[in-house]
Amino acid sequence: MQHLLAVITGGSRGIGKAIAEQFAAIGFNLVLCSRNQANVQAAAQAISNQYGVQVHAFAADLSEKKYVGEFANFIHKLEKPVDVLVNNTGIFMPGQIHNEAEGILEQQIATNLYSAYHLTRALLPAMMERREGHIFNICSTASITAYTNGGSYCISKFALLGMSKVLRQEMKPYNIRVTAILPGATLTDSWAGVDLPESRFMPAQDIGKAVVAAWQLSKYTVVEELLLRPQLGDIE
Repeated sequence: MQHLLAVITGGSRGIGKAIAEQFAAIGFNLVLCSRNQANVQAAAQAISNQYGVQVHAFAADLSEKKYVGEFANFIHKLEKPVDVLVNNTGIFMPGQIHNEAEGILEQQIATNLYSAYHLTRALLPAMMERREGHIFNICSTASITAYTNGGSYCISKFALLGMSKVLRQEMKPYNIRVTAILPGATLTDSWAGVDLPESRFMPAQDIGKAVVAAWQLSKYTVVEELLLRPQLGDIE
């Protein structure tokens, strides 16, 4: 059996790992990337053991362009077509435009936008040549809703949604699907220490299931944007 291949950034925990697990459950081989070597290797080993698929691990800080290039070279050397790219690298640093620390905007733009931009550009030519592939950009409800304490995070996520819209238009002639995923509050480490019940959050597994469901539609259909919120609504 020819296994399909999914590349997932920020894949060692939270939403990224949940997406990886859901693709592994339907037989995908994976390439996972995150900043922490031990974490990404542990995630890769656990997923491989559970689902019996091949999982490659790569540690890199994709907020730096040179490391995006190194990761892309690692993928190219596998000499296997990339069927799915999930741009999930992200960082959340709360604040407000008028008072957040100097450099916060640059850090979040580099992590939340530039990482996706540069990796997509590196992997697109092969997809375009094959005229197939699916790119998922993990945006946020902060891509469409301005939060008082969102500051530069909202700016970066608005920009990532904008990138998704542009890429969608560009890739129509190449039969490459582009989907923006906009999750609300999801139970991950980002919310550690918050005094709220689990019922106020979505399980990360639900985001993974939604991504795979969007991929499983026919090649004639694309989910352009998928907005998911906790049943009880956003957490302000």
